Order: sequence, then C-alpha cells, then structure tokens
Amino acid sequence: MKALVKKELGFGNLEIVDVVEPEVGKDQVKILVKYSGICGTDIHTYEGHYKVKAPVVLGHEFSGKIVEVGENVTEFKPGDRVTSETTFYICGECVYCQTGDYNLCSSRKGLGTQQNGSFAKYVIARKESVHKLPEQVDYVSAAMTEPLACAHHAVTKATISEGDVVVVLGPGPIGLLVAQVVKTYGATVIVAGLSTDQLRLEKAKELGVDYAVNIQEEDINHIVKSLTDGYGADVVFECAGAVSAVNMGLDLLKKKGQLIQVGIFAKPEIPINAEKIIQKEIKLIGSRSQKPADWEPSLALMSEKKVNAKALVTHQFTIDQWDEAYRVIKNGEAIKVLLTPID
Repeated sequence: MKALVKKELGFGNLEIVDVVEPEVGKDQVKILVKYSGICGTDIHTYEGHYKVKAPVVLGHEFSGKIVEVGENVTEFKPGDRVTSETTFYICGECVYCQTGDYNLCSSRKGLGTQQNGSFAKYVIARKESVHKLPEQVDYVSAAMTEPLACAHHAVTKATISEGDVVVVLGPGPIGLLVAQVVKTYGATVIVAGLSTDQLRLEKAKELGVDYAVNIQEEDINHIVKSLTDGYGADVVFECAGAVSAVNMGLDLLKKKGQLIQVGIFAKPEIPINAEKIIQKEIKLIGSRSQKPADWEPSLALMSEKKVNAKALVTHQFTIDQWDEAYRVIKNGEAIKVLLTPID
C-alpha cells in the first residue's frame, strides 16, 4: 500500500513509499483510514525539529472503519466506525500506567512516531486505544478527536468557574478547541493572536468566543482589566509555544491566577519572568498531549454539538499532495488540514 513515510531524520525526507499492508495482531484492530489530520508535530518532524523512529509512517489524528479484528478482540467488529488514541504501547507497570496517565509512561510508543501511523490506507491500533464513534459524529469531525482530546486534557488542568475570564493565547487548532471547551464551563473567553492570524481570529468569532483580539492592533491588557475590575484574568492557556506569549500571560493574570502551558517551544530552555510567578503566586501547569480519560468526553462534546471541530477543517488533500498541504499551512492559509489515503 502507499504510505507517507519519514525515511530519515533531518529536514524533508518525507516520501510516498510502497509499504507492506499491515497484519492485525491478536489484541489489535485493522482500520481503513478515512481522514487523517496534519498535526504541528508532523510539521516539526518534516522540518527536522522533532525526532521519530525513522523510517516510520507519520500521522496520528484519524478516523476510519474497522476491517479486521484480532482473535482476542470482542469489543469491536468489522464495519465499526472508530477513532483511536495515539498510544500503541505502554509498559503497563509504572505508576503513570496504573493511574491511567499513559501520556506520561516513559516506555510509551505512539502511532506516527515510534509505530507506523495513519498517513496510509490502513493503520493498526491496539484494542484498548480504540473508540467507537457516536452516530452524530461524522468521519471528518472524528479525525479531530485527538486534538480535541489534547484541548480537553489542558482544560481539565485548570480550575474554571462560571463567569471566570479566560485568555487563550494562540488561535491555532488547539487554541480554538481549548476556547470552545472553556466556553462549556460558562467562562468569558478571549482568544488572542497576531495580524497573520486574521483567518483564525475570524473563525474564533464564528465559533462563539466572546473576544477575538489582534494584539498588534488592540490593547489586550486593557480589555482584560476592563472585564475583571482591574484584577486580571483567572486563567491563561498558552497555546502558541511562543516565549513572548508566556510572558504576556504572566502579565495578564491576576494574583493567584493559573497559566496552563500547552504550546511546545522551539527550544526547551526559555527566558520567562519568574518574578511574576513568585510575586503573584501564579500556578504554572504543563499539559502534555492527552490520556484515555479525555477521549469519550471529547466525542461527547462533538456529538452534543457543544464543540464544532469540523469547522476548523479548511483544506483536504491526498497523502501524495503533502507539498501543497505543507505550503498552505506555512503560508497561513489553513487552520486544519486533513489528508486522505490513496490506493
């Protein structure tokens, strides 16, 4: 079958390759891929900034239909509409596995990074990671379950009450999903971006956020202070992976506020204003990917029309059109891009 394979580390080295069609193991399911989303980590991998176990088929955000199940699988059957967590292997023994925090298992192997992923016609998933799609969730929306689960995971890291003022820095797919999840808590949501984010800021307004702010043209600090009697935001989600955004978030937060770090930085060491963290007694919390407990709630949010993940999909290409998909992402023309397999 044809697959989009990262053949070697470094910039590029991403090619359409003929690979052997995968066989299902006894505790696994074989899924015919319908749609597969391009994640920021796929872009970082293509550009050589994110290490994977090359050669490997990329792709970890997907929806599809089961075509075959292993001999030990009774929970699913061929024809089931599904999506799957990215987790392909865990040790099952560490304290994180024992508490369901698979995303923190040091031995974890993920689809599209250490194990062949979904930029192909078929993908193999372990049965424990597979989730049936609610009837109201179509395949396009379902391909967005993984990023929505990441957003749900981040929001659960914060304590949010009705009426709180919450700022989301970075209106990319994750930021826009975080904003929608936060709205379900009854909070006032401000999404902030740059002039180059105009398309995404307009989408934020369409999705019902309270304020979509271009920080290069508007004073976000004034907006936040006017909404909070001068105290500052209750919660900030940093979803851009930008050092300047972290420090802006520390400025915008009230004393005893919460900063949830979701975005990944180009370099692991960054300069931040630690004095603000100390003097304002700010809670700084990291959020890594997603875990099993985030998936069913995410599917429910889409099924109940509380989150519109499909609205973020602006482009669709086949896996052999990677160059065009990459171009629209880098040029800022796209919000979310989905790929479909080829025979």
